[in-house]
Amino acid sequence: MASSYSTDLKLELMVTGENAGTWGDNTNNNLNLVQQAVAGYEAISIAGGVGTTTLAMSDATISNARNAVIKFTGAITGNRTVTIPDSIEKTYLLENGTTGAYTVAFKTVSGTGVTFSTTDKGFKQVFSDGTNVVDVPLGVPGGSNTQIQFNNSASFGGNANLTFDGTNILLDAEGALRLGDNAGNAYVGIKAPATVTSDTAYTLTLPVATGSADQILVTNGSGVLSFADNSGGTSWVAVKTANYTASAGEGVFANTTGGSFTVTLPASPSLGDEVTIVDYAGTFDSNALTVGRNSQPIQGAASDLTVSIERAGLTLAYVDGTQGWLLKNK
Repeated sequence: MASSYSTDLKLELMVTGENAGTWGDNTNNNLNLVQQAVAGYEAISIAGGVGTTTLAMSDATISNARNAVIKFTGAITGNRTVTIPDSIEKTYLLENGTTGAYTVAFKTVSGTGVTFSTTDKGFKQVFSDGTNVVDVPLGVPGGSNTQIQFNNSASFGGNANLTFDGTNILLDAEGALRLGDNAGNAYVGIKAPATVTSDTAYTLTLPVATGSADQILVTNGSGVLSFADNSGGTSWVAVKTANYTASAGEGVFANTTGGSFTVTLPASPSLGDEVTIVDYAGTFDSNALTVGRNSQPIQGAASDLTVSIERAGLTLAYVDGTQGWLLKNK
């Protein structure tokens, strides 16, 4: 009885008693064919326009359709199709190494197969069951370069709106960063405005520390955030009866019943700093209060301010080194 050949890998199946003197050669040839099916690699050019490249599986002969790993190469100028015989049952690792924005399909002659998209220049692991080629999810990245990977229907996927450039993560298309609550029922999101032009694109840098109670976030004008006292309100201090140096944002109730004294304005003030002073006991007319300028002008003058009006209440706001502290109200 003559040898026969397997339907999938086309190995020579020898019967007992035949091939006297050549059994070893035939066996070694079968082992080489098995090696090609298990570990063989071949780069196959499929260059050209729309068309088909046919891979062969010949009896007892090294054949390109038997390789375990196949890399498609060449410049393609149209959608390409690569076929293998219908009878093959095996797995393949495929790499699309072609150039050109066209699809590459891999299939059995009568099947539908799998397809590399026009931008997919990656890998696919597939299985041929003898009639068709199906995709077997492979643990390699999906999507395009720099895209962050995620589970996409049990395989790796990517999205052009979620990328990493080696330093920065970009969440594009006005997507929101959502921080979910403990129960997973609600979230707090933060996102970019609908339009950010190139000359207003910016990064916010968080403060280096938590700040103090009731402070607010402020920027240095370049997006670096820090905590600062809220200058929009007044922080009132206990009634003062003796010399006192005020801080920016403070309100001072001054009681001069026991005699005149000085409330000194803050050192090194900043634009918009304010201090408010109120006559606590209605005695400024008899015991005047002095507002110490602390090296800054008051109303443009390099002199302290004397307040001698009963029940006076005044707020001074700092503007600059020329005018210094100006009376906001009096």
